[in-house]
Amino acid sequence: MNKYIKRYFIDAMSGMAQGLFASLLIGTIIKTLGQQLLRLSVNPVFQFLVDAGNFATDAHVVGAAMAIGIGFAMQVSPLVLFSMAAVGSAANVTGGAGGPLAVLIIAIIAAEMGCLVSKKTKVDIIVTPAVTILSGALLTVLTAKYIGLAANSVGKFIIWSTQLQPFWMGIIVSVVVGIALTLPISSAAICAALGLTGLAGGAAVAGCCAQMVGFAVMSFRENKWGGILSQGLGTSMLQMPNIIKNPKIWLPPIIASAITGPLSTCLFKMEMNGAAVSSGMGTCGFVGQIGVITGWFEPSEAAISHGAMAISPSFMNWFGLLIICFVLPGLLSWAFGLLLRKINWIKPGDLALEPAAGAGAKKVVENQENN
Repeated sequence: MNKYIKRYFIDAMSGMAQGLFASLLIGTIIKTLGQQLLRLSVNPVFQFLVDAGNFATDAHVVGAAMAIGIGFAMQVSPLVLFSMAAVGSAANVTGGAGGPLAVLIIAIIAAEMGCLVSKKTKVDIIVTPAVTILSGALLTVLTAKYIGLAANSVGKFIIWSTQLQPFWMGIIVSVVVGIALTLPISSAAICAALGLTGLAGGAAVAGCCAQMVGFAVMSFRENKWGGILSQGLGTSMLQMPNIIKNPKIWLPPIIASAITGPLSTCLFKMEMNGAAVSSGMGTCGFVGQIGVITGWFEPSEAAISHGAMAISPSFMNWFGLLIICFVLPGLLSWAFGLLLRKINWIKPGDLALEPAAGAGAKKVVENQENN
């Protein structure tokens, strides 16, 4: 059971998220950069950036990239992997706003169908791609539209609930998505599958930032600047081995996310209307912040389907982005972490990313106590 959970819910979702990054996400960034530069000057180079971004964000391309990412993460054979492009393209387009979830489910099944016949016949080069594509196409025709509608409905419900009850939903979305970011699953893929944008997307960004910036700051004494970069710009998932050993170290970032989430939705009204995958990225490569900024100028299709419109960002928008994503996560997690250190819930070395560093820190404390 653990094998299948890892294969389908961890590996496949991570692969899907990487496919999204390499197509929709980077394409949106390139296109937005070109569009903003074109506002300053009409230049063929700037127009090229817009065109390149449009190529990368095409629904067919995004679907193919997601499916190939899923197949690669599942370690399928080359013929199955290459056939996944057609499957993902069809599922994403047919699934509409909920296309990513349709791609995830259909691509997994089509990949497994292809693996069943891969290298089993003398005409493998014909049989394997045919089985993979036909099974994926059949599933797309029968289910993609309904999977997409279901995913979009869940996303709309979360977004509607957040608008109706911004305080409580701000807490729930921020905490849950933040926890998912640190767990060995893909929060980005979850947000993409649900099309999480708007206030709910902003709360998700807040929760992810609380985890990444929070762990980076509160573990500075153990991990120094390397920890700031690896956790603050990389992933808080690096702390999972330490969390398993001492779950109490997770409390400061979780509490911080429970505070920044409702502040995001109620006070600053921060909306993430860029690509939905950005909602689950936090400060990883500043993707969450880039998603918020691109959403101001050109909302994504998912955001538009939920009623989003382009805006001219005010000082409060920029100030809120800075406070919610960087300042408060660091200050709150540091303060709560300091409190837990004082009551001995967090011991020296508990947050060290390298076992040797943690053992060394504990040894120093033991020597000090003996002296």
